[in-house]
Amino acid sequence: MPVRRQPRPTAGVTSHLWPSGGRHLWPSGEVSAVQSHARGHLVYAASGVLAVHTERGTSIVPANRVAWTPAGFTHYHRAHGDTDMRIVFVAPSLARLIPERPVVFLASNLAREVLLALTGPRNYDDDAPAYSRSARLRLLRVLVDDLREAHEQPLHLPEPRDDRLQAIARMLHENPADNAPLAELGKTIGASTRTLSRLFRKELGMTFYEWRTQLRIHHALVLLADGHDTTQTAYACGWANPSGFIAAFTDIIGTTPGRYRTGRQTTIPARLKSAISDVG
Repeated sequence: MPVRRQPRPTAGVTSHLWPSGGRHLWPSGEVSAVQSHARGHLVYAASGVLAVHTERGTSIVPANRVAWTPAGFTHYHRAHGDTDMRIVFVAPSLARLIPERPVVFLASNLAREVLLALTGPRNYDDDAPAYSRSARLRLLRVLVDDLREAHEQPLHLPEPRDDRLQAIARMLHENPADNAPLAELGKTIGASTRTLSRLFRKELGMTFYEWRTQLRIHHALVLLADGHDTTQTAYACGWANPSGFIAAFTDIIGTTPGRYRTGRQTTIPARLKSAISDVG
């Protein structure tokens, strides 16, 4: 979901930073500075919803997903809902095992717990036993191996380069509930359906209707994070009825909007937490 203004400094953020990662507690609506890093990094929202914007498009990161931004990509983040953002930098030797493009992965129980361990109090609290360098490296290798086996998720919304597609994208970002067919949108900007369909497949690798569904799911995640209920969100994002929205949301996100909104994600087994806390 594009931000229509320049990102502002993160005045309301509480941060803990260290060379291999960090934790940022952001109030809803907070936007980071535009930046790039010499190392690729993984970001995870332990609570709230995080949007990662790059020149390639926007990735939405709810609590059961992990976003990867390769080294050198200019990007910024925005929090939707009060967000607990975790970031882990990945050394080039391990980054080569991850795609060389921004991507979103499904976060397994294992990946989630390792991410929390790598960004938890043992990394910044003097009263907590610190991980050794070798222990951190072992955990990071486990994380990368797990993500290599994970399915890439359709939560990265590519942004078009063609002026005609950009015009359509602007209209739908401003009004995701617009149900106009592609032919009607094409008349508005002076382009044929055939031309626009070809451009969507060539530039974005998907059909117009697939792209619009992705855009709507992005908006839905933001609205749910801001406290809107399932029915309000369904109509605001263009679904004719809540049941159609619930089906589409569940198919892409893996849980219903109601369960997602109340934060009832998959529980991490206590034995897995215990095993990871004993590393190092």
